[in-house]
Amino acid sequence: MNDNSTIPVLAQPASALALPIQLAEQAAHAVHELLAEAAAANTTRSYASALRYWAGWHAARYGIDMTLPVAEATVLQFVVDHVARRSAERELAWELPPAVDQALVAAGLKAKLGPWTLATVRHRVAVLSTAHRLKHATNPCEQPAIRTVLSRAARAAVKRGERPHKKTAVTLAELEAMLATCDDTLEGVRDRALLCFGFASGGRRRSEIAAADLRDLRRIGPQGYIYRLEHSKTQQAGVTASSTPDKPILERAAHALEAWLAASEISEGAIFRRLWKHKVGPALSPAAVGEIVQRRARLAALEGDFGGHSLRSGFVTEASRQGVSLPAIMAMTEHRAVSSVIGYFQSGQADENPAARLLED
Repeated sequence: MNDNSTIPVLAQPASALALPIQLAEQAAHAVHELLAEAAAANTTRSYASALRYWAGWHAARYGIDMTLPVAEATVLQFVVDHVARRSAERELAWELPPAVDQALVAAGLKAKLGPWTLATVRHRVAVLSTAHRLKHATNPCEQPAIRTVLSRAARAAVKRGERPHKKTAVTLAELEAMLATCDDTLEGVRDRALLCFGFASGGRRRSEIAAADLRDLRRIGPQGYIYRLEHSKTQQAGVTASSTPDKPILERAAHALEAWLAASEISEGAIFRRLWKHKVGPALSPAAVGEIVQRRARLAALEGDFGGHSLRSGFVTEASRQGVSLPAIMAMTEHRAVSSVIGYFQSGQADENPAARLLED
């Protein structure tokens, strides 16, 4: 005989339980909330911008609104419209009609006339692919023809001598020159602290600098601070890094940060803020962080293409030059793959590479 006393009692009668269709709707809603919570603000903006461009390009190219699923032929047209190639006359060509190109620029959907980099096209296709997956629609971006065209376009770009563009690294020499432009005004004190924080804590991304919050900062005595990196790209990917999220801010960098906190009188919230007529405002945006790096590089009369990522590549490059071990570098940068961290290294002059002097005494 079965003992019914071991059967758990339902919290509500069966008639009140959600039907499968209701559960499906609830699950779909939960998924959208989860995606919205997990995505970084700059990722969300990037995806929204990409989808706006897809819609604008489709309307200008075909005269009708875009709906999902998009045809495979449409994605192929998008690729050849935006990727440059060598024509039969050995000149660079692409298929986007000049009138459509001008309309997209006039509408503010495209920054300038002409083709895009392959990285930009790949990003736009990836965003469209994600949109199809979320809608459970047939995904044209995963078709072999699309992958083959993008792959061949990458090979063609390499044969033409094109290489991925990287921001100029801010190594110690460049950083010293930029810090020398920071005076004792509130703006100068802020920028000095921002540059030191971004470099010394492991080459932080501009989004990580903008997201830096006082609740994650703790004092560890006269020598400095520990900053707990709660919102890195690694953590956003849902991967637990082998390193600790605690990043030290020591000595000179700590003094610069301490001076900014005292001058700004910030007691909670974002560490790095906008300044309005010498008054402290809301948090800096990631773009504003990049602009500060660019401005200080200009004031220091440095040659190169500087931006927010210059601090990250500069940290990796400087640490490598000073003989810091790769595991120690990766513990600070939060990189998971050796190939990724090596990609940030910029050796500078070829004859400065220590590997070129193995035959010397």
